Amino acid sequence: MYAIVDIAGKQFKVQKDQKLYVHRLGEDAGKSVSFDNVMLVEDAGKVTVGTPSIKGATVKAKVLDHLKGDKVIVFKKKRRKGYKVKNGHRQYLTQIQIESIKAK
Repeated sequence: MYAIVDIAGKQFKVQKDQKLYVHRLGEDAGKSVSFDNVMLVEDAGKVTVGTPSIKGATVKAKVLDHLKGDKVIVFKKKRRKGYKVKNGHRQYLTQIQIESIKAK
């Protein structure tokens, strides 16, 4: 059984007991969170597609940890002009574990 769910503006294909990294959520570590914007559910070959989401379907997850992603270097240069800009960026992430997928 798997589902496609919208979490923090991005779509993820999730299964039970799967761990994944999403954009930072406001919940504390150890708390449970549920996502109601489920777009597709597949259960034993039976596929249910929402328009745009399935009413009554939820995905429950547990927040494991808050962390930062890898550093990304952003470097801009214009040749022969003496223009150089170097910036770094680290994305704030949340690690979650999918506990259950429920559909009507």
